[in-house]
Amino acid sequence: MRSAEECELSCHALDVSVPGRLLVRGLELSIAPGNFIAVLGQNGTGKSLTLHTLAGLRPYAGGRIRLCGEDIGKTRRTTIAQHLALLPQYTEDIFPATVFDTVMIGRHPHVGRFNLESDEDRRIARAALAELDLDELSSRDVLTLSGGERRRLAIAQILTQSPQLYLLDEPTNHLDPQHQLQVLQMFRNKALQGAGVLASLHDVNLAARYADSCLLLYGDGRWELGLTADILSEDRLTELYETPIESLSWRNHQLFVATGG
Repeated sequence: MRSAEECELSCHALDVSVPGRLLVRGLELSIAPGNFIAVLGQNGTGKSLTLHTLAGLRPYAGGRIRLCGEDIGKTRRTTIAQHLALLPQYTEDIFPATVFDTVMIGRHPHVGRFNLESDEDRRIARAALAELDLDELSSRDVLTLSGGERRRLAIAQILTQSPQLYLLDEPTNHLDPQHQLQVLQMFRNKALQGAGVLASLHDVNLAARYADSCLLLYGDGRWELGLTADILSEDRLTELYETPIESLSWRNHQLFVATGG
């Protein structure tokens, strides 16, 4: 497997499907160091399934996926987790645990099966909590957290994992506007520092603000990928979301508004 600096996640001719329906046909995608790609589309068009498929967590109907130059299907899960982190759309806590114990789960791929976490592991975990404004909650039971606090903890956990590649399924779920911007700017900075980021988003304007490129999923097999400034247009977004969307100029930026009707 290639070194961390060269690690990228790519797919060739990838088909993503559910029984009786092909959602994505022949996807060609590379999530390389330094890139932030947003995935846009209606509910049910395959955004989450595509992320889970790229993470090697579900079978795919055709094509291939390579992580750091190797077939992801032949790569050990521990090795995958050392390079790639998936933020799922939902996180469920069944048993009580502290915030700190929960965030430390992110270090498991880097800690031997019979080893204990080191001071460096704990330092990384504390830094991740601080970055998400959760350091003062480290001793709290996760079952007492609000939805937004729990979402930030899930993000802190994948930061603690220290991967080179992030697959984020609606990372702004449950977050207030302040933390939506904080989280996306944080991953924008991760990309600038050499990480690869693929994030499904519902807010087109957040994608326009933070993503280098956008992947549009139409749900019928069709997809489009291009630079954000080139691919986000009134016509494409109106077709993508099946509702009229218009663009407005604001502070030298383009805003997209669903006008309906």
